[in-house]
Amino acid sequence: MKLILLGTTGYHPNDRRQTPCLLLPECGVMLDAGTAVHRLAEYLAGDELDIFVTHAHLDHIVGLTYLHSVMRVHPLRRIALHALPEVLRAVEEHLFAEALFPIPPPFELRPLAASVALREGGRLTHFPLEHRGGSIGFRLDWPGRSMAYVTDTTASPEAAYAEKLRGVDLLVHECYFPDRQAEWARKVGHSHTTAVAQLARRASVGRLALVHLNPLSTADDPIGLDVARAIFPETVLGEDRMELEF
Repeated sequence: MKLILLGTTGYHPNDRRQTPCLLLPECGVMLDAGTAVHRLAEYLAGDELDIFVTHAHLDHIVGLTYLHSVMRVHPLRRIALHALPEVLRAVEEHLFAEALFPIPPPFELRPLAASVALREGGRLTHFPLEHRGGSIGFRLDWPGRSMAYVTDTTASPEAAYAEKLRGVDLLVHECYFPDRQAEWARKVGHSHTTAVAQLARRASVGRLALVHLNPLSTADDPIGLDVARAIFPETVLGEDRMELEF
């Protein structure tokens, strides 16, 4: 299974990275809809798309307004937006308010079920995360392979959601700050390097990809990859357009 990291920063884009958007082209699944959605048409494989959104912060949903352009390049027969009911309401009432964006794309709004069947025999489940305004993480399982996506939360090896990640082949987890800003990470509800690596080790995941990086840094290594690898060797730093097989 291939996962494409279309956008790997948070809050706002910079010259190197766009905000969160992950695509599984083989099964027509997109996780979050940040500014990287403008790249989506290059990678779509079919004419159906299921979008799963973690929460309603703008850096994770603004790309929904780009779907008109995506569909002009790659026509889609069906688009479904899956999210918690309060997130769907926020999208419908605020993002697509008459004064802001009066013509929403033709997607179906689907309250997120406890378990959602995916193509290729897969299944998606979700779990709560602690973050101001709320957020959820996703676990996706297919026969013989699995992944999880966690963003906008403060990582800890003792975090309740660690068991939800147990044994996945690939964990994509936010890492907004390096360790020197650990206190700030806790204050604003985000994660720092050592805590994410410790969490991955505790959950016995196969590989770890770090995303939702601080857009104020465009350095090749903004979070201290060597620190993460000292704790969890199978760690990569997410880059826009990176393709990961699992």
